[in-house]
Amino acid sequence: MILIVILIVTFLGAVLSLVSPQPGRAKWIALATSILSFLLSVFIAATPSLYNSGFKYILLGEMGITFSFGLDGISLLLLLLTTFLSPLIVLSAFRKTYRRPHVFYALILLMELALLGVFTARDGLMFYISWELALIPIYFICGLWGSTDKIKITFKFFVYTLLGSLFMLVALIMLYLATPAPHSFSFDALYAVSMSNEMQTWVFAAFFLAFAIKIPVFPFHTWQPDTYDIAPYQGSMLLAGIMLKMGIYGILRLLIPLCPDALAEWGWLAILLSVTGIVYASIIAIKQDNLKKMVAYASIAHVGLITAGVLTLNIQGLQGGTLQMISHGINVVGLFAMIEMLHVRLKSKNISDMGGIATKAPIMAAFFMIIILGTVALPLTNGFVGEFLLLLGLFEYKAWVAVIAGLTIIFTAIYLLWMNQRVMFGKPGDNLAEFKDLSTREILILSPLVIMIFWIGIYPSTFLHIAEPALLQLIGR
Repeated sequence: MILIVILIVTFLGAVLSLVSPQPGRAKWIALATSILSFLLSVFIAATPSLYNSGFKYILLGEMGITFSFGLDGISLLLLLLTTFLSPLIVLSAFRKTYRRPHVFYALILLMELALLGVFTARDGLMFYISWELALIPIYFICGLWGSTDKIKITFKFFVYTLLGSLFMLVALIMLYLATPAPHSFSFDALYAVSMSNEMQTWVFAAFFLAFAIKIPVFPFHTWQPDTYDIAPYQGSMLLAGIMLKMGIYGILRLLIPLCPDALAEWGWLAILLSVTGIVYASIIAIKQDNLKKMVAYASIAHVGLITAGVLTLNIQGLQGGTLQMISHGINVVGLFAMIEMLHVRLKSKNISDMGGIATKAPIMAAFFMIIILGTVALPLTNGFVGEFLLLLGLFEYKAWVAVIAGLTIIFTAIYLLWMNQRVMFGKPGDNLAEFKDLSTREILILSPLVIMIFWIGIYPSTFLHIAEPALLQLIGR
């Protein structure tokens, strides 16, 4: 029942933020709500008996529609990621005075609610509703508070993701009609459907297209760099840190268990597209001067590796993918938070306008370096364990695929360490006279991220043990 309490708390927080008589209080309501949701999630994680907990209410029994949500190890890790990052994202917005702040913070909480719904749904229809619900708040966050060309770019993002969602809906309806009468959308009923090879192929294609757009996988990525760039920083954090995990989670929750034969036949193509995206996005990232776009392309490369790893269907790839989802969320939110702090001080997000910052802000330089090293996958940081397991899984699948995918480590080191050298240690610009080091609020945002970078890097078993039973069950299925 604690899971439903988390969902109710998040929903009530969104409502209270929206109707707050004093809009300035909305940010405090949002912060308190997101912290409470995180504490409840930690309580679940600290109580193993609750790992497989959930609740189910019959809405339309004659149609097999149930309000069903629950947890296993994979869901729990993503529940923790969402509730851990949400208060940090809310706190990062405190610096700026937004138009209609009560609406802005209510949308962040509504986004959190929808994401939690996706990661905990145990019914196909509830999964789809939560999936679509997540699109609405981020559309308005980007469309109302975005920068130049926000309407055009946000509309492209909306159309891309909505189109992918419609393919997923068609696949869910096909599966629903294939369940025994009275039909059901429950995951257990969908998993039990016996499909012909042809039907599996169509279901696989529909699901993969929906998830590939959301992740995004090459060549379905074209909406992503511009959307990340024009979005307010909190929107970029939500998109990159949490929302793209919906696609990878969908592969684990629906694509793999429902389409094993189609995956055996067509999985090579999905892996090839994912690995192609690694090389393609990394090369483009090297050429970027805009820091937000650099992180956007870096994100495409890293999630390409995650997607390829989980599609190998071996335990190393699945464990690495699950852990790397968490690590990527932590690192990319940290990078966007640091870029925002630089943007506020220098009125620019371009590398060419920066340099010599370490001389004026050594604490900022230290935090920036740690987050970059986590992203580069230095041993003892969070990125290393996940990428090691992913590459191990890819080697078991095909060695040449792992060799190409392993280029991500080299490319990431090139563009991130070169960027850090120019930004922090390059020639100081004329705009450093008033440059200040991190404030207390900024340290509060970054410190939990740095703690998690080292925690996952040094004690990954804390998180691997949570997901392992569910992943073994997935392989067995």
